[in-house]
Amino acid sequence: MVTTVGLVVNPAAGRDIRRLTGGASVSNNYAKRRTAGCVLAGLTLCDDVEVLVMPDNAGLADRIVDDAPSDIDVSLLEMPVSASARDSRNAAEHFESNADAVVVLGGDGTTRDVAQTIGDVPVVSISTGTNNVVPTPIDGTVAGEAAGLVASGVVPADEATIRHGTIEVEVEKETGTSEITGLATVGILDRAFVGTRAILDPDDIVGGVVSRASPAEIGLSGIAGGLVTHRPDDPGGVGFRLDREDSAGTLVRGITVPGTLSEVHVADYELLDDGAPYTFEIPRGVVSVDGEREHEVRNGVVTLRPVADGPRLVEITSVLERATREGYFRD
Repeated sequence: MVTTVGLVVNPAAGRDIRRLTGGASVSNNYAKRRTAGCVLAGLTLCDDVEVLVMPDNAGLADRIVDDAPSDIDVSLLEMPVSASARDSRNAAEHFESNADAVVVLGGDGTTRDVAQTIGDVPVVSISTGTNNVVPTPIDGTVAGEAAGLVASGVVPADEATIRHGTIEVEVEKETGTSEITGLATVGILDRAFVGTRAILDPDDIVGGVVSRASPAEIGLSGIAGGLVTHRPDDPGGVGFRLDREDSAGTLVRGITVPGTLSEVHVADYELLDDGAPYTFEIPRGVVSVDGEREHEVRNGVVTLRPVADGPRLVEITSVLERATREGYFRD
């Protein structure tokens, strides 16, 4: 029986302004192609694996297919290309019913786009973005091995994945109501326009809700992680508001941007149950989703709810250790 693995490589990931203004990592298309090649090499650990690669307008997917190892079947997924986030969602929608696992090379935004349509298919997310919380900074060969082991059923998916939380956003304005979905973080910023998209100044942050919190993470989840820890698969999330005027409240130190250790004052925070609302009234501001400014708001109300219905993320190290215990790497 043939095992199918989907491969999503976002050529636009890792290109925002934080590469120039801070210590954010850089991942150009050459590096992504090399990482994808390592993923394919790792997948050769398992027999009878075929790989479908999401096409793109940068020629990256074509090079990945051309350079693929000869002992694995790799081809392009047939789909239209829009050079937008819609490509990741469309590819994931196809993989939801036609793949046994999916490997994603990108940042938090790419993983979020895939998560919206991937359903219960196990996802291996590799960091090739700028300022990531969800994707794992790991060698592509190791990630490919884990993806193959889960996709082929050597390690059962139910025992190899966690269900990551998400954040539902409802924006009520005079012009109507809109909905957005975040994966790890949704923030409210005191900014007039989306602009360069990246969050560069911690003084802009009004507050937000995160589905995970740890001092080892960067951005909003790192701020919340200075108050309390919240695992990605714990139900609910953490909501917080900053005191931006009087410098009162709890002083929290966190890494808000790569290379920048900041001090912020938290006016209040709350551990939120699954589906519990956390509301902001905004005369003027911007909603940021997973580290990028997305949605401008004027005289509106934004309600954030953490929900435990996100993607099934593969725990790579646990998968490989399980395979070792069962003797898979030994003859």
